[in-house]
Amino acid sequence: MPSVCWQIIFRPTQEPSPAFEDFMDSFFEVSSQNYASSPDKPDEYVGYQSGSFDEQSMLSAARALDVELPPYEISELKSDNWLKDYVIKFPPFEVGDFCIYGIHETAAPQTSKIPLQIYAATAFGSDHATTRGCIAALCELKHHGFAPRKILDIGTGSGILSLCAASLWPQASIFAGDIDDEAVIVAAANAETNRLNRRITAFLSDGYQNPQIAAQAPYDLILSNILANPLISFAPDLSRNLATGGYAILSGFVNDQTSDVIAAHQAHNLKQAKLYSIDNWRVALLHKAKKS
Repeated sequence: MPSVCWQIIFRPTQEPSPAFEDFMDSFFEVSSQNYASSPDKPDEYVGYQSGSFDEQSMLSAARALDVELPPYEISELKSDNWLKDYVIKFPPFEVGDFCIYGIHETAAPQTSKIPLQIYAATAFGSDHATTRGCIAALCELKHHGFAPRKILDIGTGSGILSLCAASLWPQASIFAGDIDDEAVIVAAANAETNRLNRRITAFLSDGYQNPQIAAQAPYDLILSNILANPLISFAPDLSRNLATGGYAILSGFVNDQTSDVIAAHQAHNLKQAKLYSIDNWRVALLHKAKKS
């Protein structure tokens, strides 16, 4: 018999508070975040609860945390395996040298590309335009002969960029930080699933603040797929931790934010090597040259 699951989709009109995210994590059996289809639309936050669901209990839990819930929609789902069918399922996709597929798949897809298996329901890193662009930039660096030994991934999310980097450069050590402890757990689990955990170190960090980032610096390659404002504020830290001659791959910003992101890094001795465009999203490949 199909099992029952309740799906509650929240559609905030503005960036939700940390208290709301705590509520999502504590109240629901599983929670996830869905990227918006375009930059001018808000992301969706989705909670899943199996068995019975009491809306009043949800409202009481939110009040206890002093959380004002955004507009939401409640749906009853029926499935033989609701976790597989509704939470972690995404179709395999190919980008650059890779084929990315979910943990719900029983076997790797038939492909000539490098297979990577990820669980992305509770962390960033599914099939998003910025992810695709960053992977394309990584593959292009590889095919041009770039061979980094130390790589830093700021805002690692599901760890997908770290997984790609570890697969492209077997000699490299990858350090992956994220402000969200759930993302760190997922990134570490994905590294273990793909047998890359010996070379990927996932840790909690608000930007570049974790001391082990400075301890391992400088890095030959820095990856950061986050948002425009934190990218701009992190520009001095990125330059400080990036080796001369190294590269940075940045994304999470749209066309009209590009000049501000690039200018912030040019002020710290980084030059634009290439700009990738996918829909309205942009990915910048930057190079840190020697000072003239």
